[in-house]
Amino acid sequence: MGKKTIMLVCAAGMSTSMLVKKMEDAATKDGIEAKIFATSASDAHDKLDSEKPDVLMLGPQVRYLEGDFKKDLSIPVQVINMQDYGLMKGENVLKTALKLIDEQ
Repeated sequence: MGKKTIMLVCAAGMSTSMLVKKMEDAATKDGIEAKIFATSASDAHDKLDSEKPDVLMLGPQVRYLEGDFKKDLSIPVQVINMQDYGLMKGENVLKTALKLIDEQ
């Protein structure tokens, strides 16, 4: 399995950066090659073009964007589970993202 690129989108990109770190730690622990990064909703389209992620995970505060992204993209798009987000459960979010990529 090649390297996976996981993009997280939130309102400003700040709260999600801590979650990215937790996801990276979980990936390293499990020997998963993944590029994980966060961006703000306003930069999302630029990042999609430049980074070509395998999956797009939305912070709960930008769940209203889900429909537009799903309509425009051919990659999986999902809102991050509110509890996993709130508790910064990086491993859970990573597993969800990888499962979405595998199912595609």
